[in-house]
Amino acid sequence: MTNTTRTFPEDFLWGGAIAANQAEGAWNVDGKGLSTADIAIYRKGVAKSEYKKHNAINEEQIKTAMESTSDREYPKRRGIDFYHRYEEDLALFGEMGLKTLRLSIAWTRIFPNGNETEPNEAGLQFYDRVIDGMLKQGIEPLITLSHYEMPMYLVNHHGGWTDRKVVDYFVHFCKTVFTRYKDKVKYWITFNEIDSIVRHPFTSGGIVPERFENVEQAVYQGLHHQFVASALAVKYCHEIIPGSQIGCMLTKLTTYAHTCNPEDVLVASRDNQFNLMFTDVQVRGAYPYFTKRFFAEKGINLDMLEGDEEILKVHTVDFISFSYYMSLVSSVDGDRLEQVSGNTTGGVKNPYLQTNDWGWQIDPVGLRISLNELYSRYEVPLFIVENGIGAVDTIEADGSIQDDYRIDYFRSHIEQMHEAILDGVELLGYTSWGVIDLISYSSSEMEKRYGFIYVDQDNDGNGTLERKRKKSFSWYKDVIANNGL
Repeated sequence: MTNTTRTFPEDFLWGGAIAANQAEGAWNVDGKGLSTADIAIYRKGVAKSEYKKHNAINEEQIKTAMESTSDREYPKRRGIDFYHRYEEDLALFGEMGLKTLRLSIAWTRIFPNGNETEPNEAGLQFYDRVIDGMLKQGIEPLITLSHYEMPMYLVNHHGGWTDRKVVDYFVHFCKTVFTRYKDKVKYWITFNEIDSIVRHPFTSGGIVPERFENVEQAVYQGLHHQFVASALAVKYCHEIIPGSQIGCMLTKLTTYAHTCNPEDVLVASRDNQFNLMFTDVQVRGAYPYFTKRFFAEKGINLDMLEGDEEILKVHTVDFISFSYYMSLVSSVDGDRLEQVSGNTTGGVKNPYLQTNDWGWQIDPVGLRISLNELYSRYEVPLFIVENGIGAVDTIEADGSIQDDYRIDYFRSHIEQMHEAILDGVELLGYTSWGVIDLISYSSSEMEKRYGFIYVDQDNDGNGTLERKRKKSFSWYKDVIANNGL
């Protein structure tokens, strides 16, 4: 290929991503309320394969966490102290040349309980400073409205997203931040990985399983409320911010059949179909045909208000954003086959793929497949807002961090992104996860590092929080400067 054909579109948004609950810290500063992320515990010594089981939430854990004032066992409370170090971090992001930064606004900074009438001005002022700092660096803000940080008050007093009132509370939050930042922020995302509510009801939906007789009924009712809230967010974003672009977000779980046995193919096909149900509702504006049988067989009866279907139909998203870390494999005999873990879920081991330190399969070609699948189905612009590799980084004797494995991961995935663009896919941009080391969402540990920037902190919270550029920092800086060349 020539240099010309290897470049990306001129306005391509190269960037990075963080989340408030994994970066900010300052969990009890300036009026912030307690969120679901603030009670996520780090269990020292637990095997990586056991994280999902040990992260299950229960009443005792909630009670203990809400009475605790420590951030020792609850690392997301301290994050990487972005709240106090954002100027330093934004300067590093600017040095790297980021065109955009995906970040989230913590609902509990603006409305500590989630249901107040008047917002917390100190929280709004914090994001004023952060957004202004981004713009000063020439970085376009891409803001997620809900990223795994629901107010605990709504969990304990409203059953999380199972209560229809929460739709109104969330819409009030959305209107507040749209109005505040309408002259500064063009790009928005409604719910981070909205499909995660079916795998992690508490983290994604504020649903404590033991509080409900029928957990699946609660989960899909909560999901319906999130769909309605997402559509209403689209409505008010367009009304309040003319020319704005607002998208949904999906955990892209591209799944292959283990064999060409038609039974394996059917299982994989159903898994992919189910994964796309969440974008079907938000892009096409209605529940897809197969959900009628799905809900009937599970005995799920959604409580829809008059007008809900019209809301979903009219207020569809402008683009699809998604996370992609790995692909999965499904089989009718999956329980008898070797398993691997992944982003919020797992599957059968693929013998053709390598895995990272946490057992996630590395499949760059799967990203091209995913991009083509989404674009051919919906024909709306796409935005990759999470992609990266968690790894244990080592500081060399000379102080450097030689993370060639991270460079290899990104290079191979960016190559496949470009192939998808040549295929005809309309791709708005790419924000790596996470641009700087963060507290892990899944395990609340620090040693699972994603960033181009190293943060001096261990799993127990020890360290100086000093920021250090890794080898990949310069590499990604060059990628951006040369527009993917």
